[in-house]
Amino acid sequence: MNNERKLQWLPTSAKEVQERGWDTLDVILFSGDAYVDHPSFGIAVIGRLLESLGLKVAIVPQPNWRDDLRDFKKLGRPNLFFGISAGSMDSMVNHYTAAKRLRFDDAYTPGGKSGFRPDMPTIVYTRILKQLYPDIPVIIGGIEASLRRLTHYDYWQDRLRPSILTESGADMLIYGMGEKPLTELCRLLKKGVPFAGLTNVPQTCIQRPQHESCAGNKKWQTIRLFSHEECLKDPINHARNFRHIEEESNSLEAARLIQAYEDVQIIVNPPYPPMSTSEIDAIYALPFTRLPHPRYKGKEIPAYNMIRHSVTLHRGCFGGCAFCTISAHQGKFISSRSEESIRQELEEITRMPDFRGTVTDLGGPSANMYGMQGQNKTLCAACKRASCAFPTVCKNLNTDHGPLLKIYTITRQQPKIKHAFVGSGIRYDLCLHDSGNKNINRTNEEYLQTVIRHHVSGHFKVAPEHATDNVLKIMRKPSFKLFYELKEKFDAINSRNGQKQQIIPYFISSHPGCHLEDMAELAILTRELNFRLEQVQDFTPTPMTLATTIFYTGYHPYSLQKIASPKSESEKKQQNMFFFWYKREFREKIIATLKRIKRPDLIKKIYNR
Repeated sequence: MNNERKLQWLPTSAKEVQERGWDTLDVILFSGDAYVDHPSFGIAVIGRLLESLGLKVAIVPQPNWRDDLRDFKKLGRPNLFFGISAGSMDSMVNHYTAAKRLRFDDAYTPGGKSGFRPDMPTIVYTRILKQLYPDIPVIIGGIEASLRRLTHYDYWQDRLRPSILTESGADMLIYGMGEKPLTELCRLLKKGVPFAGLTNVPQTCIQRPQHESCAGNKKWQTIRLFSHEECLKDPINHARNFRHIEEESNSLEAARLIQAYEDVQIIVNPPYPPMSTSEIDAIYALPFTRLPHPRYKGKEIPAYNMIRHSVTLHRGCFGGCAFCTISAHQGKFISSRSEESIRQELEEITRMPDFRGTVTDLGGPSANMYGMQGQNKTLCAACKRASCAFPTVCKNLNTDHGPLLKIYTITRQQPKIKHAFVGSGIRYDLCLHDSGNKNINRTNEEYLQTVIRHHVSGHFKVAPEHATDNVLKIMRKPSFKLFYELKEKFDAINSRNGQKQQIIPYFISSHPGCHLEDMAELAILTRELNFRLEQVQDFTPTPMTLATTIFYTGYHPYSLQKIASPKSESEKKQQNMFFFWYKREFREKIIATLKRIKRPDLIKKIYNR
């Protein structure tokens, strides 16, 4: 791949299209993010994929939706379709805090400035394009569309919203990682299949009139969910729906889901199987420049600065944490890159002019799931578990950290790499798990020692999330007892190596099922461990998570047991202050709160009174 080809960005303007010698475009992509031509940015991946299929593609990043809409008109009409992504984050999470206050920065915008995308760009951009070009198909995708593909709770509006496919007026929604469905769609379109006939492509959502019969693939089973109106009428119906949605999103033999809304039906086709190693390698081999588009010259993009010298080793996460959306979007099955693919990207990074010897992250959605999968694929095919790690690590799961250790060794052997850190969260329940195999247990012990000795930048970041078993159970996280074991090993390894590193735990307050007593217990335990917490957050309900469903409905979707959630701003503040029991300004408030709930015994434990 010559350097001239490598430094050719996808066009973003009519002038750049003309410079390519193109009269028309096949696909025009609109993104709520700035255009960074790097495999960590979804719109760049999709653009490069479509280019590799022989299509003429352009990207319109952060179009102005407030003026005369010239950004939506400047490239004209595509031959095949428009594609829309709100960006690398759900726009409402991007715009608002857990307290529903407007953020004043945006990491995916040049200069980190806010205000360059609307709330819900997926809806806003689609409606504009449908107004300007009503006969051109619009496909929506990315995290915002993926997590809102069916009836979902919107925390910021405090209401159930119907599928974003219906609200936007788009012709199709692609959920999850979109390479496979897009490849098949383009193959069929180039073959001459009309867009309206694309009803059986896996991992896509379409809407059809209620009276219209829509036969799916004969191999697919069909599950009819409670309608949007039935969910509005009784929240427990929404809870029951969630269980089907989560199970079918994480199944190798998934069913088709259908949900009625007014006079239409939303049809969600089952997902594609996880990407093979060769398939994911092919994505990372696409000719990314790994740089922001030259139009942003002189302006820094914070999100790019964070990942410019990092490497993603795999996709997917089988942790299934109740508050997390990763498995809902990427799936629970792991797709891992080959050693050679990773080696090539490391070499590319070392050739970047601004590289100074530090790889900032060797990771993925979770740092240490690389190469892990079920040993018996037949068992995996029949499995409906949302998590392979909770309530216990699945006996069929191969937790061998050996392949990951080999990647770390390859990285340290690169002569131009001085440091390679693991910035992604480490699942310590996996490396501390007794696999029943002495060799694997020894390898996993070696993994922990290797990470702490060579790949920690002074702060070892892990996420116990809470300390009491009743909250951790709802979170789908292991007992806090395991954190004590990790801390003991961490201190011992540091001592042996003469290192003075810190373990930095992450915690969440106001999670469904969490009460003030639980936060007091967390304060007591962290006090005993001599922690002064900083990495904490207030639970934010986001679409398509177990915790959000419990928050809205008051029911656990699997047991249908009632579970209360802190909801008011005062409740959330009361929970959050327990993180900072050591600060003078919170002392009297905490004491007064514990007296009010008649738990003076907890006051004595926190403050030795």
